[in-house]
Amino acid sequence: MARSVWKGPFIDEYLLRKAEKVRASGRNEVVKIWSRRSTILPQFVGITFGVYNGQKHIPVLVSENMVGHKFGEFSPTRTFHGHAADRKASR
Repeated sequence: MARSVWKGPFIDEYLLRKAEKVRASGRNEVVKIWSRRSTILPQFVGITFGVYNGQKHIPVLVSENMVGHKFGEFSPTRTFHGHAADRKASR
């Protein structure tokens, strides 16, 4: 179920502060974040975030197409190694 419109998008407060600090400095550095549940805002476009996937920080460069999505969508947590049946059939 989606979040109600009158509440607005969910964003962790520390994320906004980190993004403003990076934008003010002008340096192109990776901002490490742990909030996969936060929504991507238009203010984040052009900033590279390191989204934590449980093991490491995956660099995600935010583009205009990503606005409205969650950070977790762009940092996969599982590695797909293929199906076991496919390996048996190829022998």
